[in-house]
Amino acid sequence: MQGWARKEHGNVSSEGRYVGIDVAKDQLDVAVEPGEEHWSVANEQEGIGTLVSRLEELGPALVVLEATGGLELPVTAALAAAELPVVVVNPRQVRDFARATGQLAKTDRLDAHAIARFGEAVKPSPRPLPNAEARALAAKVARRRQVVAMITAEKNRLHTAPLPVRQEILEHIAWLQKSLSKLDTDLGDTLHQSPLWRERDDILRSVIGVGRVLSL
Repeated sequence: MQGWARKEHGNVSSEGRYVGIDVAKDQLDVAVEPGEEHWSVANEQEGIGTLVSRLEELGPALVVLEATGGLELPVTAALAAAELPVVVVNPRQVRDFARATGQLAKTDRLDAHAIARFGEAVKPSPRPLPNAEARALAAKVARRRQVVAMITAEKNRLHTAPLPVRQEILEHIAWLQKSLSKLDTDLGDTLHQSPLWRERDDILRSVIGVGRVLSL
């Protein structure tokens, strides 16, 4: 899988296209710069899979997300496992950038474009994972997908299950949810320690003309 391939979109090559993803509990809003391209997917397994496929086709220079208290972890892990150039940045940096460029209005769509423009202007360097780390992350993402599918299947069975087996199904769901929580914690730890996690303020200092005061 090659997430760095060059693709042409009109007069703009994919090497010059930056993707911003605004993460909410139920939805992922996606914007591409330069341009006005924008779409949304559900922030769940199927929606994330659709997003990964679409971005693999686009082949962008960079995909930028904000650190949002954990909601971004499943999609970030899936993007990284697909070898897409993704970074996670400090949301304060994006807000300050949006204010500095005069974007005061706030909607999910505008937020996604602000994140994409931040990526285009600041260009935090994507740091691909070493092969061993990428394979381990891909295995964890695949296992998470399997556990989510099992939870969904058991919940569907619960609706029609006869009374004698309902308690067993409920116990299995509880066990699976505990397993999912452990997987998510493990994914979070892996991502926080990886080169993808660019939440530190020092990425601003890489921009010509940005000094210590403005970075702070």
